[in-house]
Amino acid sequence: MRFARCLNAAKITLAAAAIIALPAGAMANTLIKNLAKIEARGLSSVNSERMASVATSSGTLLRVSAGNTVGTEAMFTRAWIASQPKAKGTSEFQCLAEALYFEARGETVKGQFAVAEVIRNRVKSSRFPNSYCSVINQGTGKKHQCQFSYTCDGKAEVVNEPAAYARVAKVARATIDGKSPDITNGATFYHTTAVRPSWSRKFTNTARFGVHLFYSRGARTASN
Repeated sequence: MRFARCLNAAKITLAAAAIIALPAGAMANTLIKNLAKIEARGLSSVNSERMASVATSSGTLLRVSAGNTVGTEAMFTRAWIASQPKAKGTSEFQCLAEALYFEARGETVKGQFAVAEVIRNRVKSSRFPNSYCSVINQGTGKKHQCQFSYTCDGKAEVVNEPAAYARVAKVARATIDGKSPDITNGATFYHTTAVRPSWSRKFTNTARFGVHLFYSRGARTASN
């Protein structure tokens, strides 16, 4: 044990002597490299769950390296939703929150984000109206032209589950604010597994979340 201590002390002395012998510029570079190594070892010791918590604590995603987003899956949890402030906004936000409540409140958080993403993709597409309210209410009042069934089922849009509405409202807020990643591969259509509309055979199935299948006009294929 005493020998090991002496050996370590000798190593430290030699390292210090080597640093002192370096020019100022080289010393700075060496110190930076050593600090980077220490930081890398520290990060590697942090488990993925803790890293996800740190990444999403502020409601943002932490990018550690190209193509690697930490915290994305953590975002699709009830815990992340619960950590977000009460959602509020303009009529555009209200339209999206209402649509998610009536179309997807029984889905998982990820499934709710997927439905919200379809609506957002439509808003961005030249094939559809350019606002959330217009996309959601497109075809309302016209036979067989409603884009979202709850807008033409003849029932009043009454929110009977305020807690569920509060959750989907946070999904709507995050979607409009651009916090959510692309998880449907650009889908602009979806339907439940209980039906198979004729248009589904014309488009490419890009994803599935819960009881919803998602489609796009492109050639990307489902990976979920």
